[in-house]
Amino acid sequence: MRIKRRYTRRQWSTVMLIGTVNFAGAVCISLQAPFYPQEAEMKGSTATEYGLVFGIFELVSFLSSPLFGKYLDTIGAKFTLTSGIFVAAVSCMLFGLLDLVMQHPEFIGLSFAVRIVEALGASAALTAAFAIIASEFPDSVGTTFATLETFYGVGYIVGPTIGGLLFQAGGYILPFIVMGSMLGVVGVVTCVVLPASNQPKKPQASLLKMLAVPGVLLDSLVTTATAMSMGFYSATLEPHLRQFDLSPALVGVMFIISGGIYAVFAPLVGRIIDRCCYAKRVVLLGGLFVIVGVALVGPADFMPVETSLWLCVLGLIIHGLGLSCLMVPTFSDAISSAVCAGFPDDLTTYGVVSGLWAASFALGAFVGPSVAGVLFDTVGFRKSTYFIIAVHVLVVVGTALFLCCERRPPARKPGKPKTNMNGLLRLEESNASSLNLIANWSQDHRNQSFPGVTRNKAGNDYGSIGSTLSVIEVAA
Repeated sequence: MRIKRRYTRRQWSTVMLIGTVNFAGAVCISLQAPFYPQEAEMKGSTATEYGLVFGIFELVSFLSSPLFGKYLDTIGAKFTLTSGIFVAAVSCMLFGLLDLVMQHPEFIGLSFAVRIVEALGASAALTAAFAIIASEFPDSVGTTFATLETFYGVGYIVGPTIGGLLFQAGGYILPFIVMGSMLGVVGVVTCVVLPASNQPKKPQASLLKMLAVPGVLLDSLVTTATAMSMGFYSATLEPHLRQFDLSPALVGVMFIISGGIYAVFAPLVGRIIDRCCYAKRVVLLGGLFVIVGVALVGPADFMPVETSLWLCVLGLIIHGLGLSCLMVPTFSDAISSAVCAGFPDDLTTYGVVSGLWAASFALGAFVGPSVAGVLFDTVGFRKSTYFIIAVHVLVVVGTALFLCCERRPPARKPGKPKTNMNGLLRLEESNASSLNLIANWSQDHRNQSFPGVTRNKAGNDYGSIGSTLSVIEVAA
């Protein structure tokens, strides 16, 4: 038997608002990809210069996300979210005005300045959004986080298409004005509708102490490695596909495959983690998927097969499955690991974990394409895949070692359970084929969830609870 809880109106409004924020924000971040390089070249910019304009966004996010997460409870989650949205919206519209700057030094300098401010706003909004979701959905962090990642992924995928269509319709300025205005409207609605947090302010959690938790550190490294594999393709996939003489539309479809598969399967993976599977086992499977997928796209030099289009498609599909198995578990598992290590199960911990997750992703998104471009120029695509394969071999080996060395709670002997005055949830094994669920709740705790334990029914912390237990007690 399973305790089922329906989402409240507050929860539905929260997830829909933040999902819309993620979608609109991702579109604003990615919409300039089809036409900004050409505009920059017309102003005298080099590929290195406008490439750094794109890369500076991730670098700033990497540096600022942990700070936003650390002081999220002090600043306020809702204020951080809404102010970040407005800053990103205004920056997006200002980026559209760069077309009016004709001189090369001023154009590239203002491009960097606006992009840096936009990155600050986006990282603040993203960090606050993840923390709010963890606070509002303590029993289904994996599923809800995966849903929001789907919103973000779809926005990031369709962003270049929307940008290209608006550019054709109204020139350089139109995409930024339209999407910046839309993001601003979303910010106003969020400010009015999103409920404020009613949790009291508490002392901030330490970033270094958080990273000292083995589970949190592993999840952060896995997130960085995953973002590196995504950035690797953004820099090298198009040159690799030139040998097939594909049309621009088909090249765009090839870019969508991996992200589309990720967006489709992310909610399913989140559901599985929340219901029945330990997150780090899913990470192990995801690492293997990425290794196989990247090896097929090249194919890697050690594979005795020639490059073919169908192998590229198959490899991108498997890579997308790997992304969903790596990205989704790390966030919810990092929260569970931190709470299990003694951090409070409240917004202070959620904020720090959110900042670390966003910073880890931004670091990988910055390093991945940077290293990929150098490797592609020096050794070619097939040999450059060794870099991503080696990184994810380390992910698989590190996760496997963690699972082997992990301290699991000892099995309890059957006996009379202790009674708790605040409430007790007792699961007794009545026979080999069925379980009877007995829930006794006290009046003053009937609206409270069990902190730090109910986020994953598979035991998503430092070890899952085996089936040999005959009695499980969870104190409210």
